[in-house]
Amino acid sequence: MSDKEISKVIELNEDLLANNDRLAEKNRKVLNELKIKSIDFVGAIGAGKTALIEAIIRRVSKEYRILVINGDVTTRIDADRISKHGVTSIQINTGRECSLNSYHISQVIKNHDLQQIDILFIENVGNLICPSDFILGADKRVVIVSITEGPWVIRKHPMLFKSSDIAVINKIDLRDVMDVNIEEMIKDAEKINPNLKIITTSALTEENIEKLINELFI
Repeated sequence: MSDKEISKVIELNEDLLANNDRLAEKNRKVLNELKIKSIDFVGAIGAGKTALIEAIIRRVSKEYRILVINGDVTTRIDADRISKHGVTSIQINTGRECSLNSYHISQVIKNHDLQQIDILFIENVGNLICPSDFILGADKRVVIVSITEGPWVIRKHPMLFKSSDIAVINKIDLRDVMDVNIEEMIKDAEKINPNLKIITTSALTEENIEKLINELFI
């Protein structure tokens, strides 16, 4: 690839990200005007995003009207899991795209009756790299990793931790069988982003779910 071709690719990427950011701000404005609390959950496949959202829904769905957007490359497995809890779920399949972007969210905003919603949960595509480039316009971003991903997962994927408000270290029910120092993982996250709220959880036992909920709705 020539220098000229590389320059064009860079310009296209910059335009894409700038357009995404502008649309994300529009999403944020609409949601804020309607007083809808919005939260973007990001993390790798298997980190426990869906299970944590389910645990949260079980506690708050009687008090709030919830809409969940589930992003995935294909299938609607996660959306089907969420809908079993009596809340509305919308599946977005991204095909070759490894992250949701603000256009996806804008289409839901455009085509859904948001007057019937108090909380919007967005479960991003399972990936620890791509979502760092695309903000969606949510109030908060929560990055989720699990101790089963190994002790270096946070150091290896710093960008999402830099752009998130809350970091969740999940599956701590396995701490006795995994050779992972959770305190070191916490220190890694703190070094990357000193402003992060860091919570250790177990979606299985629901340990610290109430603590997570409190941070989400501050």
